Amino acid sequence: MARPRRAVAAGRGGGGPSLGLWLALAALVVVADQLTKTLITYSFQLGDARPVTSWFALVRAHNSGAAFSFLAGASGWQRWFFAGLGLAASGFIVWMIRSHPTQKLFCFAVSMIMGGALGNVIDRLLHGHVIDFLQVRFDFLSPIFRGGYFPAFNLADSAITLGAACLILDEILRVRRAA
Repeated sequence: MARPRRAVAAGRGGGGPSLGLWLALAALVVVADQLTKTLITYSFQLGDARPVTSWFALVRAHNSGAAFSFLAGASGWQRWFFAGLGLAASGFIVWMIRSHPTQKLFCFAVSMIMGGALGNVIDRLLHGHVIDFLQVRFDFLSPIFRGGYFPAFNLADSAITLGAACLILDEILRVRRAA
């Protein structure tokens, strides 16, 4: 007797995009992130800044810590801690995508987070720090903010932020649908 066919195609999870698509999106983020960081590394010396507009500049900064240089002054253990955390988070994200394949916004969000996390993990493993190069100034808003700027960041950080915003939106939409 023939075995019954599975109702859900392998890897597709009930009609949602395949795991491969979400992994490809994360890989695209990693490639774009690493490409831009390589261009900055070859075009800028550490500390260089080139204004693009009155409120935006390309810079080269190194961050051995996490967001907003958290733990940057630690003795070096943070490099391995944050690399391990990024790898563990990526494994958990793959599991979440496989568990919720039909939730497209959710899968997009966590794929962006995974791509950003892996982009920064690569930096930590190769260089011992993350290369940041985008800087936004906000002193043009008011004299109160004279000399103010947002800490430098990169495409990986932007992908993580976009993913986090999409997770929030996904949750808001889920709660509204349930109500």
